[in-house]
Amino acid sequence: MSKKQNKIIITCAVTGGIHTPTMSDALPYTPDDIATQAIAAAEAGASILHLHARDPDNGSPTPAHEAYMRFLPRIKQATDAVLNITTGGSLNMTVEQRLAAPLLLKPEMCSLNMGSMNFGIFPLAERYKSWKFDWEEPYLRSTEDFIFRNTFRDIERMLKLLGEEHGTRFEHECYDIGHLYNLAHFVDRGLVKPPFFVQSIFGILGGIGPELRNLAFMKETADRLFGDDYQWSVLGAGRFQMPFATQSLLLGGNVRVGLEDSLYIGRGELASSNAQQVAKIRNIAEELGLGIATPAEAREMLALKGGDRTGF
Repeated sequence: MSKKQNKIIITCAVTGGIHTPTMSDALPYTPDDIATQAIAAAEAGASILHLHARDPDNGSPTPAHEAYMRFLPRIKQATDAVLNITTGGSLNMTVEQRLAAPLLLKPEMCSLNMGSMNFGIFPLAERYKSWKFDWEEPYLRSTEDFIFRNTFRDIERMLKLLGEEHGTRFEHECYDIGHLYNLAHFVDRGLVKPPFFVQSIFGILGGIGPELRNLAFMKETADRLFGDDYQWSVLGAGRFQMPFATQSLLLGGNVRVGLEDSLYIGRGELASSNAQQVAKIRNIAEELGLGIATPAEAREMLALKGGDRTGF
């Protein structure tokens, strides 16, 4: 089974590429807001910050290296948190666009989606009658006829270019049982080496459903495939965020929260910030008698190269 530890890693996914500015005034998209919220999330207890870049004028996701460089140095100067850069980008980016910034940034960690899938966020468009920016509604609705590409060749390319050449390690994002077997394929080939970080994701239309029996099945499958070689983490999308994170804690796992994954702090109540979500799950963990890993402890648990060996 996944390695047991006395402390748990909290990851905070600060802005992502799913939610749009109309959905919440708290969703950060300017460099200043991304940096401010990321730093506050680290201060609240997040040892890993999962980061996407946004166009500061309209909040649309962007792959531009210069967009990342408007906030990464500030976050790095203000906190020791592990800065984890997306290779998923957003749903309208090519694989080349998704790789461009990480190859220049050479981060300690990157997210890595472990399989192609239907990734449907089009139902979100039905909830809003007016939009802050023209790009938002068509962006959401386009996912009704969309496949999020992550082929075996794509994954191998990212593992070699980022992992072997730059020492980056990965948050292996698994949206379904098959993605665990895809990861096992790369483990068997020696392209992924322990200790690796498995992020199990529940509640995205096109992936495994947000049912607690599925969470248990994902954990059992990962334990069978990987034994003691991995660290397990869980995120639940939308209203499933806190229930699934809490269940992960009860099963000995780590957690991910943040406005990328859910805009809410409670039933019908929008979160005021990423830090508010981090503080809530930290409080739950501490009430369960669990310690919170510092960035240094998270680096040791995941065998990361250190923040001094990045490209920013």
